[in-house]
Amino acid sequence: MLKIFLEKAVKTVLSLFICSSPLFLTGCWDRVELNDLGLVLATGLDKTEDEQIEVSVQLAVPEAMGGEATASGQGGAGKTITVEKAIGKTIFEALSRLQARFSRRIFWGHNQVIIIGEDLAESEVQKHIDFFARFPKARLKSYIFVTSGKAIDVLKAIPDVDRSSAEVARELANFRIGMAVTVKDFLEELSGEANAVGLPWIEVKKESFSKGLQVNGTAILKDGKMIGYIDDKLTRGLLWLRNEMESSTVTVQPEGYHDQISFYLLHSYTKLIPKMENGKWKMIVKIVTEDDAVENETNLNLTNPVITKKLEKELEKTIETRIKMTLEVVQKKMGADILGFAEAFHRHYPDEWEKVKDQWDKKFPEIEVEIKNNAYIRRSGVSTSSKVVSKEEVFKK
Repeated sequence: MLKIFLEKAVKTVLSLFICSSPLFLTGCWDRVELNDLGLVLATGLDKTEDEQIEVSVQLAVPEAMGGEATASGQGGAGKTITVEKAIGKTIFEALSRLQARFSRRIFWGHNQVIIIGEDLAESEVQKHIDFFARFPKARLKSYIFVTSGKAIDVLKAIPDVDRSSAEVARELANFRIGMAVTVKDFLEELSGEANAVGLPWIEVKKESFSKGLQVNGTAILKDGKMIGYIDDKLTRGLLWLRNEMESSTVTVQPEGYHDQISFYLLHSYTKLIPKMENGKWKMIVKIVTEDDAVENETNLNLTNPVITKKLEKELEKTIETRIKMTLEVVQKKMGADILGFAEAFHRHYPDEWEKVKDQWDKKFPEIEVEIKNNAYIRRSGVSTSSKVVSKEEVFKK
């Protein structure tokens, strides 16, 4: 009897415990419905005439994202993308004012890009980007761009294919067409030895019936402020020097020919080798590239090893010319070490570096740069030459 009584008592206690346990669960007390959120896709920063900051945000409406955005912000499922702005003495003050009059909770977890207007970039950038590093809801992986006009104009641009200009800017950064710099990269470079950084330059490309975005050059910043701009051609040389060249087409015109041959970059590697000889500072830039011939307008037979060697020299000459043009502007005229020279000398010659680090702005333009460039043509394509010339002409070369 005692055994039966104990079994019933245990079952009763367990039943009471199971039934009462839900009362102690916390539940989703801080749950926020997706339909109550405004997802930030991009942020724009501009300077106002009275020296305040205008913050614009490109917001997505979650339940309507299945629709196609149009110039009026209306799609098949309702309004999908909207751009809102507010002004304040600081970014957070402006955002607080924006949230106060926006019906949805602003969510920063999807912020993909930050666009900085040229006027703001020329006055001060670092202190504003510092907000995105301190604010816990922002993303350190957001890409940063500088634009020639107002940042809000980039956010309002309606692309032809993508859902928003934020997606276009993000993909342009991922394609490595120009420089690709995140918030984390920006802060690390500005806190480095040279205190300089380059940011991709993005523009709104206006056409007859549509608007698009394009990356066209690089903004050069020093001590947290923009000091100049280099175009797309000079940016190519910058990417070679920084070992960031991932996609490139190099077109050469062989000596004695009016037509060209285009090569597509397969692989590239750049190494900076600092040297000190008799107190003279020198940087050796060693570059190795591998390319494919993708278009041949000449009657040169690209399967001929002798011709291939000559074309490799032409490639090396073209790449070296681009790099020297970049050095002339960035190193000699601007004196902005966005090339990584300071870090290279610091690693290899720490004692000598300590003596000149406070005068690096003067030392950097004086450094001699030697370029050792080796280009290799790996494949010449399926055909031997252009189809516009005869087989006999090809093999005479």
